Amino acid sequence: MSTSEKLTWKRGDANRVLGKNIKRVDGPAKATGTALYGHDMRPANLVFARFVPCPVPSAEVTVDLQAALAVPGVVDAVRVSGDKTLFLGEPVAAVAAETPEAAREGAAALLAALKLVELPACVDSAQALKPDAPNVSRRGNATRERTKTDGDPEAAIEATLADGGALVEARYTVPVQHHACLETHGMTVEYSGGETAIIHGSIQGTFSLLDGPPEALGLKDADVEGNVQHMGGGFGSKFGVGVEGRVACELAKRLGRPVHLFMDRETEFHAAGNRSGNEVTVRAAATKDGRITALISDSNKLGGLSGGSYPGLPYVYEVAAVKGTTRSVHTNTDGNRAMRAPGHPQASFGMEALVDELAYATGTDLIEMRKLNLPEGEWGDVWRQQLERAAKEIGWFEHELRSAPGSAALSLDREEAIGIGFGVSVWGGGGYKSNEVQISLDRKGSLVAAVGTQDLGTGSRTLVAAVVAEEFGLEVDDVAARIGSTKLGRGNMSGGSTTTASLAPALKDAAVKMKAALIDVAAAALGEKPEALSFFAGGSVATSDGSKSLSWTELAGQLSAAGLTANGTWREELQASGAHGAQAAKVSVDLVTGRVRVLEMVACHDAGLILNALAAKSQVQGAMVQALSYALFEERLIDADLGLRLNPNFETYKLAGSLQIPTMKVFFDDDPRGVIGIGEPPAIPGAAAIANAVHNACGVRVRDLPLTPDKVLMGLEELRNA
Repeated sequence: MSTSEKLTWKRGDANRVLGKNIKRVDGPAKATGTALYGHDMRPANLVFARFVPCPVPSAEVTVDLQAALAVPGVVDAVRVSGDKTLFLGEPVAAVAAETPEAAREGAAALLAALKLVELPACVDSAQALKPDAPNVSRRGNATRERTKTDGDPEAAIEATLADGGALVEARYTVPVQHHACLETHGMTVEYSGGETAIIHGSIQGTFSLLDGPPEALGLKDADVEGNVQHMGGGFGSKFGVGVEGRVACELAKRLGRPVHLFMDRETEFHAAGNRSGNEVTVRAAATKDGRITALISDSNKLGGLSGGSYPGLPYVYEVAAVKGTTRSVHTNTDGNRAMRAPGHPQASFGMEALVDELAYATGTDLIEMRKLNLPEGEWGDVWRQQLERAAKEIGWFEHELRSAPGSAALSLDREEAIGIGFGVSVWGGGGYKSNEVQISLDRKGSLVAAVGTQDLGTGSRTLVAAVVAEEFGLEVDDVAARIGSTKLGRGNMSGGSTTTASLAPALKDAAVKMKAALIDVAAAALGEKPEALSFFAGGSVATSDGSKSLSWTELAGQLSAAGLTANGTWREELQASGAHGAQAAKVSVDLVTGRVRVLEMVACHDAGLILNALAAKSQVQGAMVQALSYALFEERLIDADLGLRLNPNFETYKLAGSLQIPTMKVFFDDDPRGVIGIGEPPAIPGAAAIANAVHNACGVRVRDLPLTPDKVLMGLEELRNA
C-alpha cells in the first residue's frame, strides 16, 4: 500500500492485539510503587514550597514575609496575590523551606501574621443576586445573559393543556463538584541556576510546561524540558501551569535551587477549580400521549469568579417551542474549570428529571417517553437502540414499579423500595492534527515508539505500544513506548476525549510507513518483489507460501548501523466524532432511614472502533463511579454567613468508596467508524439516572443533588401526609 493512500483500521478477529483486553504496560510499575509522578521527584538540594491561603472570601491583605523567614528551615517567602484578594482560599503568599515540615510551620506563622481588612463578599447565588449585593465582577454579579427562543412556547403550553396535556413546573439544582484528583496540582522545578531546567508537572499537556516556565526562569524553550511520565488524575482541571507553576519557577530562580510545590489538600479544594453548580427553573408541557411541545427555562451558572459551564435546555431531546435563558452568577469563590464533559451532567440532570416528570404526568412509559422525544434520523435511532438495550439489561420490562412508580413508599409493611431510572448523553470526542510520532528500529530488533503525549492514567502509554505492535505482528511488550517529554514529538493536550483520536492515527501512520520500508528491506534480502511479502505473527516477513522468510531479528539485522526511523502525523480518515450513550440505574431506597444505595448501573455507548477493550470499559466504569458520587455524596459546603468552607478535605467532602460501588455492566455498539474518545460521554447521564430511579422507587422527587437521606425522608413524610 502506498502511504499516500487512505488508511483503514482492521476490525474484529483480523486484529491480533487491537480491540482485545490489553493489560497496561505501566501496570507493574504503578502496582509496585516504582512509577514516578511529579510529586515524587526529589532532585538534589531540593526545597519544599507551600501556599498561604486567604481565610476570608475577599480582603485587603498585608503580608509579613518576615514572620515566615523567622521560622528555622525557611529559606524564602514571596507574595503571590495583589493587595486585594477575590476568592475564599486565594493564595496570598508562598513559603519555601528545607523540609515539608518547616514549610508548613512557616506558612502557619505567615498566616497568623496576616493583617486583613475584610471586604463585602458573596459566596452563594442568593447573596450575589440581592439588589444591594457587593459587586464580584466589574460587570456585575449576573453576566453573559443570553436568551434563545424558537417558536412560541407560551402559546404551545396553552394549546397543549387545552388538549388534555400536562404541565410541569420545577426547579432543579446541582452543587459545585470537585475534581478530587489523588495527586494535587503542582510542579517540581529542577533548576540549579544554570542554563537548563526540567519541569516535572502534574498536568494534562506535556507541552503546556513550556508555556510560561522558560520565561519565568530566564531560559529559552529549547533549554527547558517538560516531563510528565505519570500523573494522578486531572479530569479537566490541569490544563495550564497555574499559579503553582508560576510561583515554583519564581522561587527556583530566586534561590538557584530545585523547588517542589504541590498544593496541600485544603488549598486544592479552595483554589484548583471545580465543576460549576447550576440552578434551573423550568416550565414544560407534553401532550397526553407524551410528546414534549414546549419548554421554558431560566438557568444560573454557578462558576464562582468564572462563567460556569452549561449547554442549556433542551439537552439531547427535541422540543418544538423553546425559550431558554442562561446567565453566569459570580461569587467570591474559586472559578470553575473544565471537568469531564463540562456542563453536560448539569444539563442532563434537569432535562432527564423533567422528561421523567412529564412521563409520569401523562402516564407514559419512561422508555417510550424518551424514544418519542429523541431526534429523528440516524443518531436518534442509535439512542433508541441504546435505551432498549439498557432497559433490557437492567430489568425494566419485568420491573414491578414500571406502571406504578412510588407505590412502595406508601405501603407500611415495606422497609425497602427498588427503582429504575434512565438518562442519555452526547459528546464529540474526535481528533485533530497535533501529534508527531517517531518509530525507530535498531539492528538488534529493538522497536521504540516515541511521542511527547502524556498519560493521565487513561492508558495512552499502552495505546502507543499496542497500535505499533499490531502493524508488525508483535506483542505489546515487544514495543517500547516513550512518552511524556517535550524533547519528543509534539502531542496534544488530553481534554475533550480527543487524545486517542488524535494520537492513534499518527501512530498508525508512522507504523505503516516503517512497515513499507521494512518490506523493501526484506524484498532485497530475499530476492522477492515487495508485494509478494507480508508480516506474520512474531514480526516475521514471509512469502504467502512460507517458502522464503526472515524472522524479526533477521530482518532487523539487514539494517544499517543507523537503523531505521519513520515519522507519522495525524490521518483524518482514521478517526471520527460523535459519541452517544444511554445509561440505566437500579437503586434501593431504605424507607426507614432514607438511605439510597445504587445496586446496578448499565451503560450502552457508541465510541467508534475500540482499540483497547479493557481500557474503554475501565473509562466507562470510572465515569459511572464519578456520576454516582456526584448523585449521592459530593457537594461543596460554604457557610454563607461566616464565609467559611466547611468541607475542604477528604474526610468531610464525601466521595463514593468501595462499599458504594454497584454492579456495572458496559456495552459498546458495533460501530464501524474511526477512533472516538470515550472519556467524557459516560460521565454525563449517571447522576440523572440515579435520581430518576429514586423517584421510581419511592415517589420522592429530589430536585437538588446530592440525594442525601434527609431529603428522601422529608419527601417520604410529605407523601404520607398527603
